[in-house]
Amino acid sequence: MSTISTAEVARVAALARVALTDAEVERLAKELDAVASSFARVNSVVSAEIPATSHPVPLTNVMREDVPGPTLDVEELLAGAPASEDSMFLVPQILGDEE
Repeated sequence: MSTISTAEVARVAALARVALTDAEVERLAKELDAVASSFARVNSVVSAEIPATSHPVPLTNVMREDVPGPTLDVEELLAGAPASEDSMFLVPQILGDEE
């Protein structure tokens, strides 16, 4: 037995101002009915003895030790910059001399 009719799909489409052809209404009614049936099957096995979960298996973060590694030389880094000064990148000024 269908729980979602073509009339309901057409009504919601009209409320949402979505233009659907008759073929699209038929297809969407079938697809939405399949989704509703799937939810009904899941809902039928819910009981007070089974705790609600968001994931079927416990999730844990896999973290590695934060260990510093070798770094690049400052001169090597600045070699590719268009301009540098005092071991820093030199960029155009974007703000005026406001006081």
